[in-house]
Amino acid sequence: MVRDGTLTTAVDYAYAASADLADGSGRPVRAVWTAGACPLDADGRTVAAGDAAAQAHQVMVNLRQALSSAGASLEDVVKTTVYVASSERADLVGAWQVVREHMGGHDAPSTLLGVAVLGYPDQLVEVEAVAVVAEE
Repeated sequence: MVRDGTLTTAVDYAYAASADLADGSGRPVRAVWTAGACPLDADGRTVAAGDAAAQAHQVMVNLRQALSSAGASLEDVVKTTVYVASSERADLVGAWQVVREHMGGHDAPSTLLGVAVLGYPDQLVEVEAVAVVAEE
């Protein structure tokens, strides 16, 4: 289990887990699964209440750090799920645009969902990811 000292310690779960595996050719790879990255600052407070795009930015900063702690990067991501607590398509699209900006040219498959509520007060966005890293 991966816990990261630079991310808030106010959560009661690991930020990621990893396992060493082999690909179809027998080459070693590391698979990384992240918990949903949340828009929390270092003190565990939700940032940018009411602003899905600003929260998406903090989420992606936190996701990048969680992946790094597990020895992966956004470029290693093979799947994401983006949750936005809104029934307004504009909120979903705004959060999605920020996620895509952070992903750059890396075009991993993703699912974008509008949901009723997320786990922290004022939280509008959460992103979970799966990454695969080729081992040397």
